[in-house]
Amino acid sequence: MFNKIVSFVRDKLKGLDRRARRPMEGQTKANANSGQKNVKNSGPSARDSQADTSLPLSTPPKYRRPKITKNSPKAAWDLGKFEVLPIEGKSRFHDFDLPLPIMHAIADLGFQYCTPIQTMTLTGTMSGTDAIGQAQTGTGKTAAFLISIMTRLLRETPGNEVKNGRPKALVIAPTRELVMQITKDGQALSTYSGIKMAAVFGGMDYEKQQQVLERSPVDILVATPGRLLDFQHRGIVDLSKIQVMVIDEADRMLDMGFIPDVRKIVNSTPPKEKRQTLMFSATITPEVRHLASQWCVNPINVEIAPEQVAVDTIQQIVYLTTTEEKYDILYNMIVGRNLDKVLVFANRRFETQRLADRLISNNISCGMLSGEVDQKKRMITLERFRNGQVKVLVATDVAGRGIHIDGISHVFNYTLPYEAEDYVHRIGRTGRAGHDGIAISFADEDGAFYLPAIEAYIGRALHCVQPDEALLVRAPRGTTSPPKSPGPSTAKPGRPNSSSGRPRSRSSSARPGQRRPSVKP
Repeated sequence: MFNKIVSFVRDKLKGLDRRARRPMEGQTKANANSGQKNVKNSGPSARDSQADTSLPLSTPPKYRRPKITKNSPKAAWDLGKFEVLPIEGKSRFHDFDLPLPIMHAIADLGFQYCTPIQTMTLTGTMSGTDAIGQAQTGTGKTAAFLISIMTRLLRETPGNEVKNGRPKALVIAPTRELVMQITKDGQALSTYSGIKMAAVFGGMDYEKQQQVLERSPVDILVATPGRLLDFQHRGIVDLSKIQVMVIDEADRMLDMGFIPDVRKIVNSTPPKEKRQTLMFSATITPEVRHLASQWCVNPINVEIAPEQVAVDTIQQIVYLTTTEEKYDILYNMIVGRNLDKVLVFANRRFETQRLADRLISNNISCGMLSGEVDQKKRMITLERFRNGQVKVLVATDVAGRGIHIDGISHVFNYTLPYEAEDYVHRIGRTGRAGHDGIAISFADEDGAFYLPAIEAYIGRALHCVQPDEALLVRAPRGTTSPPKSPGPSTAKPGRPNSSSGRPRSRSSSARPGQRRPSVKP
C-alpha cells in the first residue's frame, strides 16, 4: 500500500513538471524562429545581438551608504569653530574646561558668556561641592545645573552602566511646565553627548512615561514629586544610584506643600555624603536653609539678589490709573505698538477669563491659563503662544509660575500681586538670560496699596507715571460675543461704558498717586 502511494505522488509531480516545461519550450521555439528571421535580414551583427540577449542578466550590486568614521569632516568639531573673545568681568564657557560634546551644544545654542548665576554655580559645583542658589527664573540657573550634571556624568569612570528605571541624576521641580522646560533644555544640551533624559509629571501620559522608563535607560530624570512617588511605589523607578540631586524652586515646594513628598524622595536616594545636592530658590528663607542643612554637606551659597534681575534687564513702568481705564491702556498698547508676544497677569481665575474674553472680542488672538484649564489644553495653549499663533497670554500666578518661554517682550500686571515676591516672579518672564524686557503694572484704586511692599522687596522705588492721552482712547466695542465668564462683575465683555472715541476726563477720578504722596508722578 505504501509503495502505491509513493508511485502515485511521483506521477503527480512528473505531471506538474511537464506542464511547467511546455510554455517555456514554446517560448524558446518562438524566440528561435524570430532569431532566424532576424539573422536572414540583418547579417552578422544581428547574430551578435541574438547571442547577447541569450546571456543571463547579472543583478547590479546593492548600493551601500558609506559609514561616517571618526575622521570624517562631518563628525569633526573642535573649539576652533567656537571662538569667543575674553571680556573683562565676564566668564566664558571655555574657562571651565567643559567636555567637547557639551561645548558643541552650547555653541549651537548661541551661548557665549555665562550669566552671574552660571559663573558662580559652575565654579563651585564642578568639583562636586553641594550648593544653595538664590536666583529667579530667567537667570540661566537651569543651564548651570544641567551643564554641571552632564559634565560629571561624562567624566565618570566607564563601566557604570545605566539600567532601566535607575537614573544617575534627579531634578525635582514643583510644576509640570517647569519639568517639561528643564527636560527640553537638557535635551538641547545633550545633543552630542548621548546622555538620555526623561520627564515624569502628573496630569497626563501616565502609561507613556512608564514605557519610557521601562524600555530604555535614563541618565537624568526630571520629575514632579507626586508622579515620581507613584512610580517609586510601583517599582518603576529606583533612586538608589543617584549621584546628583537638584531641588529647583525650593521655596515654591514649601508654598505648595510638597516638602513631605520631597522628604520621602530624598530619603530614598543615597546618603548625602555619597551624592551631590544642589538647591535653588527665589528666596532663601529660614525654612529653606533648614532643609539645606538636612540634605546638603557644607554647601556653598550662590546668591543673585532679586533687585539685580529687576533693575538690570527689565524696564519697569507703573501707570497710575483707574479700574475702568486699565483695559483701554492694555488694548491701545497691544494694538498701537503691534506687540506680538505679551503676557498678562491677573490675580483671580474669573478675572483672567473675563479679560481673555474681552481681548478675543476685540479680535486679538489670546489664550488663557488658570487652575481650571486642564493639562492638555494648557500645553496646547503654551505651545501656540511659543510658536506665535497666540499673541497674548492671560494667566494667574499659579499657572504663570511655570511659563518659561523666550522672546516675551512685555509683561503686564493687570492687577498687582498680593505678595511682593510674586511681582518679581511675574516680571521675570521677560528679560530672560540677560535680554531686555518691559514690565508694565497698573496701580488702580486698590492696587496702589501693594506698591510700598514691592518697592521694599526689590530695594528701589518704581517709576510711576500718568498714561498718555493716546492710551486712554476707548477700546472699540467687541465684534464677537465671547461666552459669559464667571464672577461678580455684570459688565459685558468687550463692551465699554461709552462708545465715543475720545479720551475720558481724568479730573473726576480719584488718583492712586494721591494716596501715595511720596511717589512723584
